[in-house]
Amino acid sequence: LALAECGTHAIFAAEVGRYSQSETTLTGPLLEHLTAGMLLLADRGFFSYALWRKAIGTGADLLWRVRTDKAGPKPTHLHALPDGSWLAHLHQTHSAAARRAEPMLVRVVDYTVDDARHNPTSYRLFTTLLDPHEVTATDLAAAYAQRWEIELAFDELKTHQRGPRTVLRSKSPDLVLQEIWGHLCCHFAIRSLMAQAATHSGNDPDRVSFTAALRITRQSVAHPGDAFSP
Repeated sequence: LALAECGTHAIFAAEVGRYSQSETTLTGPLLEHLTAGMLLLADRGFFSYALWRKAIGTGADLLWRVRTDKAGPKPTHLHALPDGSWLAHLHQTHSAAARRAEPMLVRVVDYTVDDARHNPTSYRLFTTLLDPHEVTATDLAAAYAQRWEIELAFDELKTHQRGPRTVLRSKSPDLVLQEIWGHLCCHFAIRSLMAQAATHSGNDPDRVSFTAALRITRQSVAHPGDAFSP
């Protein structure tokens, strides 16, 4: 599980767990890497009342998709905002202690994407960005779509950098971890160089080809495999 910058694809924090551990289990330690001024995007599988409260405590702003079925959170409507979003309270009711806890104020954005389907998917976002004059509901919906940038970063890491036919060469747990972190450090280094090159040329980092940068990096490494042992 990882945190990545949407604009640069740089993976700046990651947690590696056991096969038996879920993504939500690994989320807690990653929150320690959040700071004020960041906006954390997350998919609908991550929300829980406890995790949301913990994430708020980091000082970062949040924009998470949540489930809308019966198992999803039930925000209490407070009042509507001029852009169609609305303010609500979040609080659990499963126990007396939960009912006594201070409710959390959130802004709710409900929307669908007009893609010509007869039954378009309904989306619901929770965010800590409460002022519609600071950022509109439309802008928040557009920003949430950027969450998929991390999937592209994983594709760069696993398909192009590691290689499509290679899993991991190491045969022991410690060496597997070493190999994983090695790949993550290498990806971060390449993405950092790409961001510097894009800034120098006045381009968006998204316009720079990762595969080209990877190829150039490999060509610039003298005697691969001879300089140090894999």
